[in-house]
Parts: sequence; C-alpha cells; structure tokens
Amino acid sequence: MPIKTTVITGATSGIGKATAMALAAQDHAVYLLVRNIIKGEAVKQEIAAQTGNKYIYVIKCDLADLQSVGEAAAELSQKLMAINILINNAGAGFSERQVSKDGFEMTFATNHLGHFLLTTTLMPLLERGQARIINVSSEGHKLGKPNFDDLQSAQNYSSVKAYGMAKLFNVYFAQALAQKFGNKGILAFSLHPGVVNSGFADKLKGFEKTLMKLARPFMITSEQGAETSIYLATASRLDEFNGRYFKNKKVAKTAAIVQDNAVQEKLWQISDKLISKSMV
Repeated sequence: MPIKTTVITGATSGIGKATAMALAAQDHAVYLLVRNIIKGEAVKQEIAAQTGNKYIYVIKCDLADLQSVGEAAAELSQKLMAINILINNAGAGFSERQVSKDGFEMTFATNHLGHFLLTTTLMPLLERGQARIINVSSEGHKLGKPNFDDLQSAQNYSSVKAYGMAKLFNVYFAQALAQKFGNKGILAFSLHPGVVNSGFADKLKGFEKTLMKLARPFMITSEQGAETSIYLATASRLDEFNGRYFKNKKVAKTAAIVQDNAVQEKLWQISDKLISKSMV
C-alpha cells in the first residue's frame, strides 16, 4: 500500500515527470494533474512500468482555466480523504501576451492563479494529511516586481517581467501558506530547480528561443532539476524551515522584496477576489 498520497501538476514532461517517477518509486500514490489526458495516461503507464507502482492516477486540470481547476479539486475531494504532498510544479512562459479563458494574462494564470485556486480549495484535504505544499519557483523571481496596478501585464508586456512576477508570487504564496496554516500542520516551501533542459521554453519565439538554444549545453537534466522537489517532499525535520525558499536542497536567499509581508497579504487578497469573481 502507498505510504503517502501526492498530487502534482505539470507531470507529463520535464521536472514534473521526473518528480512523479521518483516519488512513485518511493511508494507514493501519485495523482497526475494534467492538461492533456492522452499524454497523462501515457506517462502513467510509463511510471507504472518502471516503478511497479499501480497507484498512479490521471486527472484533467488546465491551470489556465479556473473551471477546470475547480473540477479537478472537486474530483480529488471525492476520491481522497487526505493529501500528504501537493507539488505546484506546472509553469510556462510566453513570448507574446496571451489571455486565458477567464481573461487573465497566461503567465499569471498558469503559474500563480490556477495553483492558488487548487491549493486553497484542497486545504481541508491538505490539513487532514498534515501536508507539505511545494511551489516550483525560480531564481527568476529576483527579476520580478509586484505591479498590482497591472497584474495582467496589459501595458508594455515583457515575457521576462511577467515570468519574474509570477515566480515571485510563487515564493510569496509559499510564505503566506506557512503563516496562515502552519499551526494546522501545513508546511509550505518554494524552490529553484536549476536551469533545466526540458520543454519549458517550447512556447518561446525569436531572440528568447535562440538564447535558450545557446544555453542548452549548460543546462541540467530533468532528473537533476527534480532533486530539490523530491527532497522537500520526503526529507524529515523540515518544520523549522516552513515558508522558506530552497535551492540545491538547501535554504537560499530570496529577493529582498520577498520579506514585505504587506505585499504578500495584498497578493493573497487580490488573488482570492479575482477567483471569487471568476467562479460566480
């Protein structure tokens, strides 16, 4: 029988797939939240074949579609009594500004808002499982500046600025979860996985795509990029580091702005309000 129940987003390729594979090998029941069910089923079969773990499940979840996120959370709530690990792994960058079904800029929607809805909706199961919530962020968060007057990057869109802001929000979100729910047994972390040679940059174009191609020989593998996520999911005695940001399986420095609790709380309130309006 499984020793833990793990839910992970973005598990059909790259870091997410490597993380799911490793945790399945450690006898976790793994729920793969995926946008593409066909790819998800193929990954499920691959993980089961390589690990011998038959407790692998696929649930449709498009993080850029809040209705899809809500449906995935509802399905998990029907099937599970508790969740021990939630890994908010999925992420994307976009060379050109795109808008989600709900009217949100895609980088913001995919990297932050979808995960915010998923996590807060699953909180009863997470509390029952004394869960660890792991947000895959990036050193790119140090390029981010919270602009609450233009969260949707409608003015002078820059893929780098939009991505940096979204990754900064991942760090803020982990800190907020630790502060709000730490007394209920929740541990929350954010992390930088390293510069990974995965499919992440597939949506980039032009100069940005060229830069990624040039950098590819210096990148690490998906398996190496998954190491810190796996560590945070499985290591013992991490309570004292609740809310912290990790890199190479160690606590790392964040951008100075991360220490601004007022900005962190403002992000929480705005995210909650945006979701409430969209889910009516």
